[in-house]
Amino acid sequence: MSKRDYYEVLGLSKGASDDEIKKAYRRMAKKYHPDVNKESGAEEKFKEVNEAYEVLSDPQKKATYDQYGHAGMDGANFGGAGFGGFEDFGDIFGSFFGGGFGGGRTRQSSGPRKGNDRFMQMRIDFMDAIFGKEEEIAIDVDEQCTACGGSGAYSKSDIHTCSTCGGSGKVTSQQRTPFGIFQSQSVCPDCRGSGKTISKKCDKCHGRGYEHRRVKLNIKIPAGIQSGQQVRVPNKGERGIDGGANGDLYIEILVSRHKTFVRDGNDIRISVPISALDATLGCKVDVPTVYGDVELTIPAGTQYGHQFRLRGKGVKSQRGAQGDQFVEVTIEIPTKITRDEKELYEKIRNKKTHDSPFEKFKKAFK
Repeated sequence: MSKRDYYEVLGLSKGASDDEIKKAYRRMAKKYHPDVNKESGAEEKFKEVNEAYEVLSDPQKKATYDQYGHAGMDGANFGGAGFGGFEDFGDIFGSFFGGGFGGGRTRQSSGPRKGNDRFMQMRIDFMDAIFGKEEEIAIDVDEQCTACGGSGAYSKSDIHTCSTCGGSGKVTSQQRTPFGIFQSQSVCPDCRGSGKTISKKCDKCHGRGYEHRRVKLNIKIPAGIQSGQQVRVPNKGERGIDGGANGDLYIEILVSRHKTFVRDGNDIRISVPISALDATLGCKVDVPTVYGDVELTIPAGTQYGHQFRLRGKGVKSQRGAQGDQFVEVTIEIPTKITRDEKELYEKIRNKKTHDSPFEKFKKAFK
């Protein structure tokens, strides 16, 4: 199977800037990471995203790829050391998955730390995406204890510096080997890395520092949102550590298809059937739009597939730009006609004053 274009993999056009490449990589890597996406094929897409970023984030490799394509990448080594080449990989996923990847650098520093972000999806109707809406959802969330402020202690005087690690949250051990003395660090077993111990626990949360709740949230879906875009809900992600703030909740919006309208960016497309007689003589039709019906004049002699533009009848984007609606005309030929209709058609054919389309077609070969 031939490889997909690296720009296509990241959803970019050729010539994208370094900043655009990094942002696209962050978005796609989060979407397909196996720890979040359990769908079949997600892991392969994740590897494909990594390979594309490794090339496009390297100025020399990118220049070679832009000039020669995949042929210029023959023999290139991708991911030779786990996620080698991605020096900011931990940063990209740190807030999303909690930091620390594949035995890489970890964040064991004591003190309050923000919790991991959460991810979910929400499906909405086509019209709700056009005009926006509020949707109520219920989720389970661990929120900071209101009594102790997340410390887990009955009072501030009950919080003490851990005597085992001296407040560092880490303990050091040494091991003598034939090659010398090796020193290693690990999380303090007494304070579990917090650097603090509690003599009396909070009565409300029993020392956990958080309370588990079922909460209802009003999610505001902005007008003009598209499938794949996300709505961020602050502080509704995973609980923080040692009194740190919760992570955020990211809701990916999935927009259902409409039976009539097709969205194309900020434009809307629709097909309208008319009869051959109306196409020949012209007519006026009421065309549906997301804002209601609009009268459209079909001029005489309109051909099949002709498109008309209704300006300003498309989607108003979140940035204020207004799209248009494009109306494609299709011509329907009746399969059954009455005897009177047949006689009228015969009279028209017998009184023709010009060659038929097929006769013109035949003359073109003579």
